[in-house]
Amino acid sequence: MAKSGFSLLEMTVVLLILGLLMGGLWMPLQAQTEYRKRQQTASALAEIKEALIGFAILNGRLPCPSFVSDPAHIEFGVAAVTCPRTSASSEGYLPWKTLGVSETDAWGVTQITGAGGMQGYWRYRVDENYAGIFSFITQFSDQLQIRNSLGNALTTTTERPIAVIYSTGKNLHADGENADYEASAGVYQSDVQSTSFDDMLIWITRPLLMNRMVSAGKLP
Repeated sequence: MAKSGFSLLEMTVVLLILGLLMGGLWMPLQAQTEYRKRQQTASALAEIKEALIGFAILNGRLPCPSFVSDPAHIEFGVAAVTCPRTSASSEGYLPWKTLGVSETDAWGVTQITGAGGMQGYWRYRVDENYAGIFSFITQFSDQLQIRNSLGNALTTTTERPIAVIYSTGKNLHADGENADYEASAGVYQSDVQSTSFDDMLIWITRPLLMNRMVSAGKLP
């Protein structure tokens, strides 16, 4: 008489095969999810750049960062009135309410209380001279520069960034040069993703901003 069903050994083999198959599928799914989030964040950063340029066209200056972490505060997500370079607080968070852009990157956790840690909120710094009314002859104040992980300069000393915006990526904290603050001659890092660096950073240059201001009839 023929036996029906699986033996314990056969069931074990089947479960092992299923486990291997599911494990093999899980990693590609994780990679796809991570890729999608980085694409979403890159798209949001491009939108933020346009919003900052639009703000400058309307106001003749770039906004200061937001320094408020309490979501109950009326100025949460709003640009500060001034942005001095006298302390580490001079680098703050993007004033997303002022600009009308997304609150966080794709990994962000919406701040519920003032002790939430601002995880995934956009980091932002602007050259102090360009947070006021500027013109063709406005000089650099913060002497910002962008480098890669090898220390190679990605910007020049004659045309420095006037604004830097970045996402802290999946690990939710600033990596490399972005983890340090310098009130003057501030160095930021932009690089390919690695096990030790997953920040996504963009910057605005003076030639780009001046071109857009002239095209909009705001300069000279």
